[in-house]
Amino acid sequence: MKQRFDIAVVGSGFAGSLMAMIAKKLGLDVVLLERGRHPRVVIGESSTPLSNLLLEELATHYDLETLRPLCKWGSWRKNYPEVACGLKRGFTFLHHGSATAGPVARGNQLLVAASPHDSIADTHWYRADFDAFLASEAQRLGVVYLDEINLVTFLEDESGARITGRRHDCEMEIKARFIVDATGPRGFLHRVLKLEEHELPGIPATQALYSHFSGVRRIDQTGGVILDSEPPYPVDDAAVHHVFDGGWIWILRFCSGITSAGIAATDSLAQDLRLTEGKAAWERLLLRIPVLREQFLDAQAVQPFRHIPRMAFRSAQITGRNWALLPSAAGFVDPLLSTGFPLTLLGITRLADILEQAWESNNFAKRLSEYGAKTDAELLATARLIGTLYANFNNFPVFSAVTLLYFAAASYSETARRLGRPELASSFLLHDHPQFGARCARVLERARNVHNASNSAALIEEIGRIIEPVNVAGLASLSRRNWYPVDAEDLLNSAHKLGANREEIMGMLERCGFQTSTSHR
Repeated sequence: MKQRFDIAVVGSGFAGSLMAMIAKKLGLDVVLLERGRHPRVVIGESSTPLSNLLLEELATHYDLETLRPLCKWGSWRKNYPEVACGLKRGFTFLHHGSATAGPVARGNQLLVAASPHDSIADTHWYRADFDAFLASEAQRLGVVYLDEINLVTFLEDESGARITGRRHDCEMEIKARFIVDATGPRGFLHRVLKLEEHELPGIPATQALYSHFSGVRRIDQTGGVILDSEPPYPVDDAAVHHVFDGGWIWILRFCSGITSAGIAATDSLAQDLRLTEGKAAWERLLLRIPVLREQFLDAQAVQPFRHIPRMAFRSAQITGRNWALLPSAAGFVDPLLSTGFPLTLLGITRLADILEQAWESNNFAKRLSEYGAKTDAELLATARLIGTLYANFNNFPVFSAVTLLYFAAASYSETARRLGRPELASSFLLHDHPQFGARCARVLERARNVHNASNSAALIEEIGRIIEPVNVAGLASLSRRNWYPVDAEDLLNSAHKLGANREEIMGMLERCGFQTSTSHR
């Protein structure tokens, strides 16, 4: 079987299916190739305000109207109740010191709200349903879809690329002018082209173990967290992070009653827990953290435990003459802070623009090279941040302050884009911002080597000064004691930081469905 296409996208997860849909909308002949079949379970399930905004921008620009409801909790549940997702009102961080510790007190909590109410909240993506939905939408648009295909070879010349493999015991040959790899870290092109790996500086060697569970209790119903006043959102309706020396645990709840949970750990902790043993390792982990043991008392794993022996990855090459890796295939740092989705969606946005603006031009190769450079630079910026957080799992005040560099950059970027000023935030984490980017890199280097309370206090103060020019969300306010709600006044008072006035901010809030007259709950 031989076929020829303009674009071949390898991998039908959300990124590959979205890329295929966009290419099809641009009038190109597209084939989407999948090694397995849907539904399937994939790690990485938590969206953010920026990732939802990027998805919304792509859906609007490329007339993918069926995707627009997926950008908010309320519209998702109204339009696609059969596609499971979870309510995400923000980021919850709970720090655990010793195995004898009781409920998590206010001083070991960090709550950062992402929305003022449920209807416009973010979502956890239950990838088994979400990926299957996007793959079916790609087929509905006319994308040729071939699953259960085992790709073996890749060859290229001046006319394009040729990939061969087998499907259902039949030999297959696919010719395409351009190949997009969406198969994830160490995926198809990385293997067949024997691409080298580069180091991710500052990232410790880490492993992961995860599964999906039924019967997981809410922590706010177990007495596992002390709430001394009304929190900015229900603490479980979030991407919940339990952090401790050597690693962290994520807990994401879905409306179906399923909960995604797992641990990312340094090699030393992973070896101590013997993560390769799966369920037994998970049970050992719960014994160390009484709060979690109570939460998972009646829980049952509904999927096999999956062990990832090495998480961090960075490809030495991201583009070639006739191919490109999406950011999700070019590198991966860690699930912490849910950075993977916005990185991938920014990459899709840039690659889609290249296909739209430069497909038939002599500028294609140059634009493709620029895409590769930006993808790698953003991966490195993410690694600097995550590596510093790992270095401070046992120093929660510094850990909390370092996260504010992320939240300040993310909220500023989202607001700038919603105001129609994307040039103010052209890079992830504002890493190439002339002031913020360089100062952020320097303070992260310092924060990896904090050894006493005095140095910690000085560092926290410096981080407050660094984020101030882009702080539009009231972050670092001591009066809020690590609980940060979404408050319209914070944005209104920061209008000048975005070159806007209060009226422009009010208009943006109204367009976003922000009910300023209601409680920020």
